[in-house]
Amino acid sequence: MRISIVRPGELGEPERVRWRELQKADPSLDNPFLSVEFALAMDRLRDYVRVAVVHDGDSIAGFFPYERHSFGIGKPLGGFLTTCHGLISAPGLKIDTKALLRAAKLSVFDFDHMVAGQATFAPFETDVRPAPIMDFTEGFDVWIEQVKANSPKNLKTVRYKERKLGREQGELRFEYASADPEVLRVLLNWKSDQYRRTGRVDRFAQPWIVELIDLMHAEQSADFSGVLTMLYAGDTPVAGHFGLRTATTLVGWFPAYDTEFARYSPGIVHHLQMAEHAARAGVLAVDMGKGGKEYKDWLKSGVLYVSEGRVSRPSATAAVHWIGRTPVNKARTIVLDRPSLYKVADRVLKGFGRVRTTLQSDSSSESVVKEPSGAR
Repeated sequence: MRISIVRPGELGEPERVRWRELQKADPSLDNPFLSVEFALAMDRLRDYVRVAVVHDGDSIAGFFPYERHSFGIGKPLGGFLTTCHGLISAPGLKIDTKALLRAAKLSVFDFDHMVAGQATFAPFETDVRPAPIMDFTEGFDVWIEQVKANSPKNLKTVRYKERKLGREQGELRFEYASADPEVLRVLLNWKSDQYRRTGRVDRFAQPWIVELIDLMHAEQSADFSGVLTMLYAGDTPVAGHFGLRTATTLVGWFPAYDTEFARYSPGIVHHLQMAEHAARAGVLAVDMGKGGKEYKDWLKSGVLYVSEGRVSRPSATAAVHWIGRTPVNKARTIVLDRPSLYKVADRVLKGFGRVRTTLQSDSSSESVVKEPSGAR
């Protein structure tokens, strides 16, 4: 085998067609974060995006998209923004990982959402975790019955709040695959507020991430598209989501809601309606991603598996990277595995967010008080 390194934008149409063929041939690769369209968008915005093209004789056997950072540190394409990464190839293809790293000029490659069980990376997996999905292969009605069996009390409560929201705030209307950029702005503003309120880093404070979302929203094809959904009460938007889909899989990405309507649990109401509309649109599965919220446990009707691990070549850079990353990764895994610890961590972050908001508010008030009366 021969490995060549290029930027995704340098791939010709035959290579892009081959990428799509390989992805469609393996059900485990049915994820939009593994699509060539996502790699092309990332390449337009980030200089460190590369793809290793694996040649087997005269044919292309696989593609490995990645990010190459300073000192040869390798990261999955999209890094913290994505919930799936891996080698796009025929099932069972095994590549010499050290040769792959040498060709890619990487000292180390750290992964945390790898498609589990890929022959190339399986020997380096240190943890395999389930990612819950909503499975619509037998239809929406079968799925909703599974949800009811998982937690009849939760479903009954959400349906009650759904009716109450419509009764008190206006007739409910759901929009699937909205093309309106202003609707997207509403959603992103809610999400930014959520990040700040809960003590997280506001991802949309980075302009390139907003631009990436805009590029994905504009992508509309049978094999890949951005999907913007919004739930309205009357004419008022109350909860929405932006995600990516292949022909048959929608991946959860950025859900958010207007906190003014929090008492109605609009986020979960939206998820139930999104599931119904997605199933009607031909989606067979909604990938909710590993870890996190309790609602995933009672909405799920199946799981996929993703893995964590690390591949490296002997070097000082790899050693320093291991020292810095391994304790963090272990701590994160421990927290995600234990709901009680996750709740504590979530409360701490939310408390930090409230303190930060208060300090920012106080600082703003002081600046107004101290401003000279003649200033504009």
